[in-house]
Amino acid sequence: MVRAYRPLLEGLGLTYPQYLVMLTLWQTEEAQSVGQIGELLGLDSGTLTPVLRRLEQRGLLERLRDPEDERRRLIALTETGAELRHDAEGVPEKIWATVSLDLDGYNDFKNQLNGVAEAFGAGHQ
Repeated sequence: MVRAYRPLLEGLGLTYPQYLVMLTLWQTEEAQSVGQIGELLGLDSGTLTPVLRRLEQRGLLERLRDPEDERRRLIALTETGAELRHDAEGVPEKIWATVSLDLDGYNDFKNQLNGVAEAFGAGHQ
């Protein structure tokens, strides 16, 4: 699947893990903690931190201190990061077409993959 995404994401300047982080932020459009993003994606902070750092360097997100807990970092989209969503909107449909799945088929496939991931203790996406 990552190989199928690669040419589509190259046009956006994103790797697959970066795309997943951006999807997470685009879905809520609110700042989220590193822990929240990691939990949603099944990634630990050691894996997630370099991805977030690269996205921050590109100006797509910013890392902020949580006003309620100075030790905690919040991740928020920048205006540039929010605008990238428009360019990325067609990616899922292109993937479905590439693997010859309609929306129902895609959802079934995703549910099966989530079941496998949960069976191996990787969480869900």
